[in-house]
Amino acid sequence: MQIDFQGIGGFVERREVLRLAASTAFAWASRPVASILPASIPILDAHIHLFDTRRPGGVPWPETSDPILYKPALPERYAAVAKPLGVVGAIAIEASPLPSDNDWVLEVAETNPMIVGMVGDLVPGSPSYLRELERLRANPLFLGIRYGNLWNRNLGSDMKKPGFIAGLKRLAEFGLEFDSANPNAELIRALADVAERIPDLTIVIDHLPSSPIPTAAPDRKEYWSVLRHLSENPRVFIKLSEIPVRVDGIVPDGQAFYKARLDGIWDVFGEDHILYGSDWPNSDHLATYDETLTIVRGYVAPKGRSVCEKFFWKNSIAAYKWHRRLRNQPAP
Repeated sequence: MQIDFQGIGGFVERREVLRLAASTAFAWASRPVASILPASIPILDAHIHLFDTRRPGGVPWPETSDPILYKPALPERYAAVAKPLGVVGAIAIEASPLPSDNDWVLEVAETNPMIVGMVGDLVPGSPSYLRELERLRANPLFLGIRYGNLWNRNLGSDMKKPGFIAGLKRLAEFGLEFDSANPNAELIRALADVAERIPDLTIVIDHLPSSPIPTAAPDRKEYWSVLRHLSENPRVFIKLSEIPVRVDGIVPDGQAFYKARLDGIWDVFGEDHILYGSDWPNSDHLATYDETLTIVRGYVAPKGRSVCEKFFWKNSIAAYKWHRRLRNQPAP
């Protein structure tokens, strides 16, 4: 068995994957994570989810059967795990297709200044889209919308529906951004199409490290070709989120295990278009917050302070245009 962690076309034999996983598993369990994560560079987490499972009627996600996620995920809980590690702010990404939950997240963010903004859920081309977009954009904490492989939606087919592209053009006119969700080769092709049609639209591709890379050589070549084409657009950004993976029950933490896969993405998009997102609390399925941040920090830190500042906060301002709400939050 071969697993593609090499970015542009390379493969790692399964035995090598397991060796790397085993060699780093002990280090994760034994080292004092907080002590190797100094807060010398402020961190803006561009991808967290907020929800309250105690609300009447429950929530669309997570499932009640999920013992790890099905509990309130609110700013106070997030701050308790993130602030000690140098995180000074976060952007909440929608976790619900319910129109009313856009307002709920905005209300929660309003009273918690660690949350510098939110990305909501609207369906371009729907009867209420333009009215709701106009209403929500009046709130400076509303930064954009997310659409992709989520809530039984498909960007590639949905963008052909009447009013969809016009709705995204309005998003661009308002200076708001467009997040994708759960990428694969099909979604990446659709995003490239959107970028061609609406060059003024800022696009943020979430969770690219977890995108399945096609195994057939022609498909793999096309996959990276489309990503390179997207990278030529100065308004396209990607998040290094959803990095940890489980291999035969082990979640390795060492940079040696993840480096080749992340190098492939970094080489394509470069230091000015990549930003940090934890995917908390969804990430708790594989690693704690500090363990996830340790992997990311270990990969980016050797690139130097200037690159770290871009990755951990400057690029997120370029992508989302968020504004500081606390004195310890950075500003351009």
